[in-house]
Amino acid sequence: MANNEEKWRANQEKVAFLKQFPGLMHTWEEAQGQTVLSIIPLKSDAKLSVLVMTNGNFTIAHSPETEPKYLREGIETARPTLEPIHTEAFAQYSILAGRDKEATRTARLENILGAIENNLEQIPELKDRIRSLVQEWNS
Repeated sequence: MANNEEKWRANQEKVAFLKQFPGLMHTWEEAQGQTVLSIIPLKSDAKLSVLVMTNGNFTIAHSPETEPKYLREGIETARPTLEPIHTEAFAQYSILAGRDKEATRTARLENILGAIENNLEQIPELKDRIRSLVQEWNS
């Protein structure tokens, strides 16, 4: 039992030291203004790399995210900072985003109208309910 406890204590000491290792950055804010010297992929996980800064600071980071959902959110969040640098790209993105929004709206409209048309025979009261909704909206 003593060997297991000693192993556990030794591991805890090692982990505590690693978490306070000189140069280890714990937040992204610590990286602001620093220059990346090298990016070294971890052998154990291809999605992780060590980012080493020119001043010796470092952190472990995931590979850049390319999932469209996160790219969109990231680009929109950073727009105030990035747009002055990438003006043309943001202009094009605005056009494409507007086109996508309109296509989504049109597709929803078609889906709703299709659902109504496909259910008129099975739900006879649907037509009357739609008429009453339209009258309600118009009054």
